Amino acid sequence: MSARTVGRVRAISAMDLRLFLKVSLAGVLAAALAVGCGGDSEEGSGEALAEGQPVQVTATTTMITDLVEQVGGDEVEVTGLMGPGVDPHTYRASQGDVQALQEADAVFYNGLFLEGQMQDLFIDTAEQNPTVQVTEAVPEEQLLESEDYEDQFDPHVWFDVEMWQTTVDPVVKQLSELRPDAEEDFQQRGEEYRQELEELHSEVEEEISSIPEEDRVMVTAHDAFRYFGEQYGMQVEGIEGISTEGEAGSGDIQEVADLVVENEVPAIFVEGSVPPQNIEAVQAAAQDRGWDVQIADEELYSDAGGEEGSGAETYEGMVRANIETIRGALT
Repeated sequence: MSARTVGRVRAISAMDLRLFLKVSLAGVLAAALAVGCGGDSEEGSGEALAEGQPVQVTATTTMITDLVEQVGGDEVEVTGLMGPGVDPHTYRASQGDVQALQEADAVFYNGLFLEGQMQDLFIDTAEQNPTVQVTEAVPEEQLLESEDYEDQFDPHVWFDVEMWQTTVDPVVKQLSELRPDAEEDFQQRGEEYRQELEELHSEVEEEISSIPEEDRVMVTAHDAFRYFGEQYGMQVEGIEGISTEGEAGSGDIQEVADLVVENEVPAIFVEGSVPPQNIEAVQAAAQDRGWDVQIADEELYSDAGGEEGSGAETYEGMVRANIETIRGALT
């Protein structure tokens, strides 16, 4: 990879590249060799498009797809790779996905190794077009360290609504570079969306404060809600770790069941993108100990939003649906 490309394309942050080198050095070397044979063509230039030409964007998760649509408005056409219920931790790109990445005017992804199986594709794509990590503006000191992987961070930053506001600026900046004639529109929509998120943040704070403090214990299928717990004052326990690639053992099930019984937790939560077996196992283990914990009627949206028409297809709708489920189950 040329130094010129690294300097110009914000896409692959130093943080993500460092993580990728640790986890998949072979993939980076392969990408570097491919670039070395690529000649002198312009790489990842992100040159401005013609006035009025829609920006063709490829995004990874449903949250990022919605983010780009909120900022871009009619000036963007977004292809989302991962639909409702899709687990980004284990997602592997299809040939159609690779084509969508290559043909896009810009690519937006979460980073922090959320899309761990696609890191080599982002390295390659950054040589051809702007490839932007939307979490690049989150201050590193606010990131939570991964409890599963050394030298990595928890990627689930969208569960802190205030933190998710930082993802707006990288999107505004990149779209403005591609469509300078629409820069004012991108900036205005970005500011309006930040204000909506600030109101949503306040709404979440108010809803969580209505749950009695002793009942703010939240048991979920995997450890996706740590930022949520830190920001909004919840004790969060996931059966699996930050990534769903690992598997929970019987010891993990028993440990979480002990916590449920000890705290008399009224309900535990299934996630839409994670199979329910582990939560069901915790319920059975708690019941064996004499505590009849319930599984919440509605699934939580963790790593993906909801189906079209569910009310949770947007980021804001997803957050509100989760809060309604959590508050209803724990009160």
